[in-house]
Amino acid sequence: MPTPVHFLCEIEDNVAIIRLNRPDRKNPLTFDSYGELRDWFRDLSSDDTIKAVVFASNGGNFSSGGDVHDIIGPLTKMTMKELLTFTRMTGDLVKAMVHCGTPIIAAIDGVCAGAGAIIAMASDLRIASDRAKTAFLFNRVGLGGCDMGACAILPRIIGQGRAAELLYLGRSMSAAEGHAWGFYNQVVDHDALLDAAIAMAKRIADGPNFANMMTKTMLAQEWSMSIDQAIEAEAQAQAICMQGQDFHRAYHAFVAKEKPVFEGD
Repeated sequence: MPTPVHFLCEIEDNVAIIRLNRPDRKNPLTFDSYGELRDWFRDLSSDDTIKAVVFASNGGNFSSGGDVHDIIGPLTKMTMKELLTFTRMTGDLVKAMVHCGTPIIAAIDGVCAGAGAIIAMASDLRIASDRAKTAFLFNRVGLGGCDMGACAILPRIIGQGRAAELLYLGRSMSAAEGHAWGFYNQVVDHDALLDAAIAMAKRIADGPNFANMMTKTMLAQEWSMSIDQAIEAEAQAQAICMQGQDFHRAYHAFVAKEKPVFEGD
């Protein structure tokens, strides 16, 4: 994986920790960081060395969304064709996250708004600090809540009525509310946020990584399947996993009363 220019990335024990790097402005996204994140997650699908990703906060905030001066201002001067090119590019970031094959954990501290909230939503798991505030605030800037897949993905996480409330009102969702609604998997003290996210990522990275990829793939694909189609697709996916060496390792470890050591094949 090439070293990114427009966001930070460090890799330790097969876990990549990435974060936006404009903490003085609450980590807004720019045209460049959008595009580079999209390309990084696309490349991740062919990288076997990174087994989990933590999308972390920086300087006490996750992301304030699209930069007012670098993105919002220029958008008001674009043609329809240029605007559609931009909105498709931002949607491609979500697609790349969903299809990268690697579990992503968002570690959300402070402000998580607009496109930042979308990145959190597009992650597989979300851990929040006790001071996290997530807002899908598109309607507060005169736009629809239908941005980067929000109307499709958010209701699947928290339910149609709750998603509608956040998308129509553009209000912030507190840490406690987000946990009660199922948006956050955990809420921890802000000082423990990164450690909790890395611990979860390392637990995933130590697991059967091919099988984890298959789980992530099926979670995405089965949205558009009937129950019968999903059951058949899972039968095929599980049969493939059963041919893997990790399945055999788990069996032999169980027989020997040992903890299995997975190698991702």
